[in-house]
Amino acid sequence: MKLATRIALAVGVTVPLLVLASGWLLLALVGRDLHRAEDSHLRSRATAIAQDARTLLRAAANDRPTAEENRQRRLFNAALDVGVRLVGPDGTFSGGPQPDPSVALPAATRAPVTVRGGGRSWRAYALPVTGAQVSGTLWVFEPDTASRAQITLVRHRVTTTALLAAPLSALLAWAVASAATRPLGRLRRAAAGLDPRTTSARLEHRRTRVVEVDDLAATLRTVLARYDEQAARTAEALDTARSFSAAASHELRNPLMSMGTNLDVLAHPGLPGAERAEVVEDLRREHGRLLGMLVALRELGRGDLVEADAFRVLDVAEVADAAVAEARRRAPDAHITLSAEPAPLHGWEPGIRILLDNLLGNALAHGRDAEGRALIAVAVAAAGGEVLITVDDRGPGVAPGARRDVFRRFHRGPASSGSGLGLTLVAQQAALHRGSVELGEGPGGTGTRCTVRLPVGATVREGELPARRDWLTVTAERSQGSHKEPS
Repeated sequence: MKLATRIALAVGVTVPLLVLASGWLLLALVGRDLHRAEDSHLRSRATAIAQDARTLLRAAANDRPTAEENRQRRLFNAALDVGVRLVGPDGTFSGGPQPDPSVALPAATRAPVTVRGGGRSWRAYALPVTGAQVSGTLWVFEPDTASRAQITLVRHRVTTTALLAAPLSALLAWAVASAATRPLGRLRRAAAGLDPRTTSARLEHRRTRVVEVDDLAATLRTVLARYDEQAARTAEALDTARSFSAAASHELRNPLMSMGTNLDVLAHPGLPGAERAEVVEDLRREHGRLLGMLVALRELGRGDLVEADAFRVLDVAEVADAAVAEARRRAPDAHITLSAEPAPLHGWEPGIRILLDNLLGNALAHGRDAEGRALIAVAVAAAGGEVLITVDDRGPGVAPGARRDVFRRFHRGPASSGSGLGLTLVAQQAALHRGSVELGEGPGGTGTRCTVRLPVGATVREGELPARRDWLTVTAERSQGSHKEPS
């Protein structure tokens, strides 16, 4: 049922009831006022003729017919426009308009009462009359104007008005409600025409100055925007899953084939022990490389799909301390120093840890000096509205022309045994935190310095992450051109 119809039915039922209730209340108030006027008149007339009634009772008690007749005439003349009935021990004297003698009168009360009989209604008042050796009751009567035909006519007209108000008010309410709900109809048609499968159009709504409709339109736009956002995130998740599968199958094919070849070699019964040990070591390296690649691909996918509500305030110095401790455990022969000061940042703690772990892993793998020693210095500082992370090593360094290429996905040097994703993860996390990463020469022109700059106040603006988060899905060239240029 339409809203306009519901409103029309509600008004069509409510208005007649209100008319009836108001009419009956009005009639009750008018009747009460009329009774008050009648009662006041009856009391005043009864008080005025009480002395004549007392004299008539005395004449009747003394058995004086002539005096009794004169007093009776005087009583009725004094009564004027009301009916009189005097009830005494020696008889009843009545005159003027009053109920039939067969109509039973109630017991005498101090307040006027209504007496009905013969199809008529009377207002009656009883006044006790007492005196020297006489007692009786003086009744005065007046037609009850509150029950007259005029009041009945008004009652009928109220009922008629209520019956006419039902369809008229319903029709008027339907017309008004239809006009008021017309913006809702337009909004419904606009929303019904949206189909993300066939069009990219979004809900268009011009303000109607109807607060409820405009608020509903704003709410619908918000809901649809959230739906579009979730649909986009779902599509990104599917793209990430497909890219993970494609990258894994492509990058793991050669290592797996190599491992298969080595396993075939190990199965040869006449393989010398030295060669067998070499093949086993080769298998161990390939296994480590495959495991590292799968872990790196997983971390790339996590970075592409992380939500803004995962970000919180953290201390980068504490994360760096944990990362350095883990690196020292993995490479006990390395000399790793940490210089850190409190550096609060609104960021994704697992992402910062991924960034530091891969910086340290890259320095351990490629930053050893000519004697094979790993001398690594890590520094964390907060200055100028940003957190600065530097990792220095004493390795051979990176040629200026190759410093951008090392951030490409699956980029590996000739002697590299890694997955080619370590520095890609570093660049991804820097971009995710709206920062930058760059390579340069180490202190004194020796080795490599990797510098990461993360802005403190611009990591997540109003709960939004960077729009471009496709490190696992785009090609290596597009990834380099879109995300990895040092700033």
